[in-house]
Amino acid sequence: MHPLAFVRSRFRQWWQSRLPLSDTLTLTQRNVYILPTRPGFMLAATLLVLLVASINYQLNLGYLLTFMLAGSAAVGMHVCHATLRGLTLALMQPPPQFAGASAPLSIVLGNTRTAVRHAIGLAVVDATHEDHWTWTDVPGQGTCTVQVAFRPEKRGLHRVPPLTAETRFPLGTFRVWTVWRPAAQVLVYPQPELHPPPLPPGEPRAGGAAVTRAQNTGEFEGVRAYRRGDPMKLVVWKKAARSSELVSRDTMQAQRQELWLDGEHCGLLDREARISRLAAWVLQADRLGQDYGLRFAGTTVAPGSGEAHKRRCLEALALC
Repeated sequence: MHPLAFVRSRFRQWWQSRLPLSDTLTLTQRNVYILPTRPGFMLAATLLVLLVASINYQLNLGYLLTFMLAGSAAVGMHVCHATLRGLTLALMQPPPQFAGASAPLSIVLGNTRTAVRHAIGLAVVDATHEDHWTWTDVPGQGTCTVQVAFRPEKRGLHRVPPLTAETRFPLGTFRVWTVWRPAAQVLVYPQPELHPPPLPPGEPRAGGAAVTRAQNTGEFEGVRAYRRGDPMKLVVWKKAARSSELVSRDTMQAQRQELWLDGEHCGLLDREARISRLAAWVLQADRLGQDYGLRFAGTTVAPGSGEAHKRRCLEALALC
């Protein structure tokens, strides 16, 4: 790394570590910064040349043009700073995401003034390309929601990276910005295996006989006539399609065996590869509507089904 880039990186880390952690930020004069942009420095150099030429040649119209441009730049500086000052930023709790996928962050911008705030951009601090910025206008006495994203590469619990908001409205000669450190964290699930093997066979319950389950079709042995109140996931739709009667899985027989997703039965040695396969099995079992339990590295999740159970299993894999 270049020495100058290293110094800048260390200084930025030190400065960001001093910022308070909060999911809501109100922009004031204490946390809004302003500096000229490159066009701003060019405008300053142009004004200096015009002033020197007007003095040297005693050009009254030159004085008029110079001071009119300088006054416009001063007014633009005030408007630019006021565009961010007084704005309220609020981060919504980010949902869990899978490793390697973009984690969206929803930010609500609130404006208490009657005037519209134009050309406000938000991005992750580490973003270096213009494509990573999201630009919006905030209506007077209203709110708007902006989404930015970052890409977590590892599973686990990750703190939301620092965010930045800026504007160069109206002339582009000044850049006004702020840096914000949200306190929220994002739960990152392990990345599922792309092409996992079929689900492992069910384990018989103690004292009960195993029920044969077709792994390829997902059907159960033993069905009965449909009863009012049966969950829709118990209906055997393939049999219903071949006949005019609805039939349901015989849950009394199905409960004689349990599907356990065990890390010791993955057939892999690498820890992360086993976690990735278990995550894929969890998604596959949930998609098939089966009851399943999870065992890995001393963590046990009792058999169950549904969206809450799937999230509980994925969370256990993410934090193990």
